[in-house]
Amino acid sequence: MSRPAVDYDVIIVGSGAAGLTAALVLAERARVLVLAKGALDAGSTAWAQGGIAAVLDAGDTFADHIEDTMTAGADLNRQKTVEFVVEQAPQAIERLSRLGVPFNSDGTQLHLTREGGHSHRRIVHVDDATGWAIQSALLNAARANPNITLRSGMVAIDLIGDRHRISPEGGQKIWGVYALDTASDSSTTGRVQALTARATILATGGAGRTYQFSTAPRGATGDGIAMAWRAGCRISNMEFMQFHPTCLYNTEVKNFLITEAVRGEGGILTLPPDAGAEAGRRFMPDFDDRLELAPRDVVARAIDHEIKRLGLDYVHLDISHRPPSFVQEHFPTICERLLALGIDMTREPIPVVPAQHYTCGGVRVDLAGRADLPGLYAIGECSDTGLHGANRLASNSLLECFVFGDAAARAILARLEDMAPPPPVHPWDESRVSAADEEVVIKQNWTEIRRFMWNYVGIVRTDKRMERAANRIRLLTGEVQEYYGNFHVSQDLIELRNLLQTADLIVRSARRRKESRGLHFNADYPLLNEIARDTILVP
Repeated sequence: MSRPAVDYDVIIVGSGAAGLTAALVLAERARVLVLAKGALDAGSTAWAQGGIAAVLDAGDTFADHIEDTMTAGADLNRQKTVEFVVEQAPQAIERLSRLGVPFNSDGTQLHLTREGGHSHRRIVHVDDATGWAIQSALLNAARANPNITLRSGMVAIDLIGDRHRISPEGGQKIWGVYALDTASDSSTTGRVQALTARATILATGGAGRTYQFSTAPRGATGDGIAMAWRAGCRISNMEFMQFHPTCLYNTEVKNFLITEAVRGEGGILTLPPDAGAEAGRRFMPDFDDRLELAPRDVVARAIDHEIKRLGLDYVHLDISHRPPSFVQEHFPTICERLLALGIDMTREPIPVVPAQHYTCGGVRVDLAGRADLPGLYAIGECSDTGLHGANRLASNSLLECFVFGDAAARAILARLEDMAPPPPVHPWDESRVSAADEEVVIKQNWTEIRRFMWNYVGIVRTDKRMERAANRIRLLTGEVQEYYGNFHVSQDLIELRNLLQTADLIVRSARRRKESRGLHFNADYPLLNEIARDTILVP
């Protein structure tokens, strides 16, 4: 009851690029348990189409990559973090190549493409399915490593801290997680397990599913951010939710992203036939001198503006003026997927709309991924390292996963021998709850959260809209807490609880920022403050 049958040195919650990178480095000297909420390859990494930003071209420099990142982030980035990540990028690409990631090449050199906000071609890629190639390589390496245990179907509920010890000592150290085993028969006893270790890494991804329209996978419900907040960690800059400008508009198919690289290779944004006399007009010249290669927040707001101004359902992204062989060679996955839906992107434009794409804020950490509580680390999209600032530069996200996955792992290894083994902790207590009797409550509340967040705290915000969102969060919080306290936990209930907590953190952060910066645009405060300041929430 007090100790698990198997001891681990490190527990990693999340099996994407950040989590598996950390696991592979840690496995040199540590026993590692990696938990995945669903399938091991079901996270955001496998969905990434574009690539990884790295200075590899002779005409490019670290200084240029740093400047592009700071410009996109509206100078809210932490300079030391940006320098650290950019300078580590070439080594990260080299490590991935050694793992067998088949990056596209151009002769003897890696093929580099360009994306919005970048001043040079610096995106290393595997066709238009970079994330899937990386996920596969990392997962194969992890499966082959005897020091790494991979478990799918493990839904983390909350962090285990000193207060959960059999003999509490009043500290704040984190010792692991309580997790629901959905891979086992739900009728078995002990389905919620107390998993403990010397150190715990959150690599749980972002909170995209807080919004009605998102490119994020089903499991992106802000789990790590919510768990860290409940445990007592600071959360920062949650108002900066990135909306990708070009998600396929199709009522039957959800969450299919049209990569930034389509615009990088010459794709233009035009108005569709429903725009009447303006049909076919290229509209980005009205908004930014960088046209379609402006940062994502600029392009997303431009599309949102045109859709609302003209009452449209979508706009067009058109690369049909390029040779068909060029388009098919550069975007084979997208071409195939669109053809199955009756769209030939080599001959006609693609209907697109903005959709939530990336969580720039999260658990506040240092350059080693350390969170506020001893023994706890956060890496990848659930963290706020200071790299992205007020807006993430395209293809810096996978890069951040590799750099901080490596940094956190090495920080843990450096003091592994000095870390105390996990103490006996209390098992999960379900003695005073019963089986849920109204699952419709979960579905209804989930739908309501995502709709009001999209409408009130989306691409363009106002004080009144955010006040309405805050009022709804207050009402739903009581309902969800009551439900959570009375019934057995399920994956849907755990995710609903985290979605609501994350929505609350986003709204709190957004209401505090009295300016428009980067991804946060408040029509009541359209100007930029002179000094860029982080929004830091303290439990």
